[in-house]
Amino acid sequence: MRAGLSGRLSCLLLAALGACSDGSQDPADSAAELVLLNGRVYTLDWREPGGNGVAAPAAPRSTDGWHPDAEAIAIRDGTIIFVGSTSDAAEYVGGSTRVVELRGATVIPGLVDSHTHVFGLGALLRQVDLTDVATEEEAVARVVARAREVPAGEWIVGRGWDEGAWANRYPDKALLSSEVPEHPVVLHSLHGFASWANDAALERAGITADSVVPVGGEMRLGEDGQPNGLFLNNAAGMIEAAVPPPTDSELVDQVTAGLNQMARDGYVTVHDAGLDARQMRVLEQLEAEARLPIRVYAMLSLRDEDLVREWIARGPDTDNDSMLVTRTVKAYYDGALGSRGARLLADYADQPGHRGVSGEDYGFDVALNAEAMQAGFQIAIHAIGDAGNRESLDILEAVFRDVPAAARNRHRVEHAQIVHPDDIPRFGELGIIASMEPPHAMEDKTWAEARLGDERMQGAYAWRSLREAGAALTFNSDNPGSDHDIFYGLHSAITRQDKDRQPEGGWFAEERMSAEEAIRGYTNWSAYASFREDNTGIIAEGRWADLTVMDIDPFVLADASPGDILNGRIVMTIVDGRIVYDSD
Repeated sequence: MRAGLSGRLSCLLLAALGACSDGSQDPADSAAELVLLNGRVYTLDWREPGGNGVAAPAAPRSTDGWHPDAEAIAIRDGTIIFVGSTSDAAEYVGGSTRVVELRGATVIPGLVDSHTHVFGLGALLRQVDLTDVATEEEAVARVVARAREVPAGEWIVGRGWDEGAWANRYPDKALLSSEVPEHPVVLHSLHGFASWANDAALERAGITADSVVPVGGEMRLGEDGQPNGLFLNNAAGMIEAAVPPPTDSELVDQVTAGLNQMARDGYVTVHDAGLDARQMRVLEQLEAEARLPIRVYAMLSLRDEDLVREWIARGPDTDNDSMLVTRTVKAYYDGALGSRGARLLADYADQPGHRGVSGEDYGFDVALNAEAMQAGFQIAIHAIGDAGNRESLDILEAVFRDVPAAARNRHRVEHAQIVHPDDIPRFGELGIIASMEPPHAMEDKTWAEARLGDERMQGAYAWRSLREAGAALTFNSDNPGSDHDIFYGLHSAITRQDKDRQPEGGWFAEERMSAEEAIRGYTNWSAYASFREDNTGIIAEGRWADLTVMDIDPFVLADASPGDILNGRIVMTIVDGRIVYDSD
């Protein structure tokens, strides 16, 4: 489908509407810089659904399903100046207006990935990609292929093997060392809570059985008593000290590649979760040079104490109009469920005596976290297990008691995967946003029940339960740990099925989202999570011209053929009125 048509063709298209001038000057002040015509526009400019997912009476939905509530948009100076019919949009077309004929493509408010790692995405584009490997042998084969292209002695880094799916058959260094003996190799897991290395990497890093393992981490040993190449949870970064860090130029290349990829995939904003000082300097440089293709909502890593203290002294950045906004601190309270690092209230069902790691044992600085909250920062706490979530809520609530004003800063729990039913209402009561990843549920479903047991599954990936309890949600991918493809995300949220459309009827289907809720999770609910609900998240006059155009209508398909959502394609991405991606 061709979505773009501009210049002389614009006049031909609109001649019947009497909209074109002689091409010499725009007519008066009504002329727009960009006009989109004949689209299926869903503005989301109506009351959101209740906790049960039922659409509000004002929603453009009738007995025969959803219908778009507009078909044309006019944009000037980065702002939407008109939303309505194609015929009425004619008055906004002048000689220099770029006109885009959408031919029935669907337009929604610009997509937001509200928890991502764009530097990691950019790096992954240049590393060995293991995100779809099923076996140790397949992973090693990909490393062997890369080794043929890399001079002996150079590091090979990869990412993407699933620490959750492989938890009962974790790899060790043996095969990797025998097949790739001349390169130090480190392979990070899908969610970053496990690392797998060969002998050359262990030697280069100077890691032995006597190496100090960080609290909250595990370095596996082989039968010979020596490190077997597998590092879990807080130990996953042990080998990183030996890997040459990227240069500033390489960091620029990484984040630029990551941001441009997100633009191609329909995203207008990313919330980058856990940035260190070097990464922040790169982003600030790109902002100063006007080189950020999409908006970045930066979350400072609480683990970089100097950086956080620098920003506490400065205070949060609340200038929403900037392409880079920094008003959030990302804290890490527990590990991941896949690596059995998530902190649970009771033992893991498949590992009696073990409950994961959390708190100060996992590097969580309670005092620094409180200082950041008191300085006005939004806090985003990584918490996955039911104990991790409960204790995170306790920490937030304690600060609220001491500093009531801190409760206004829309604090977030990142992931909120396993929540005890008693704690689900606390999200709404305390005003805590549950920042969640629909794809995680689909990726974890093959092993989560064995890890947790039947009873704890009642609070697992509980989107509907949280909504019914009054919690605010925001949806995201946590890339590169999960596929950030929006159609995968929407499909996961709406169906609770994986890419193979399994299981039939959906996994714990009672927690499914409606199409409207899923789309709001990636648009205006994410806008709320970043204090931007007055700027974006709906399509209306006076709002930012941040828009996503796709070739399917997910509202309609959710009712008629939800599996076909996976076949969607991004047609165009518009940020601040600029077309930053056009499939044509």
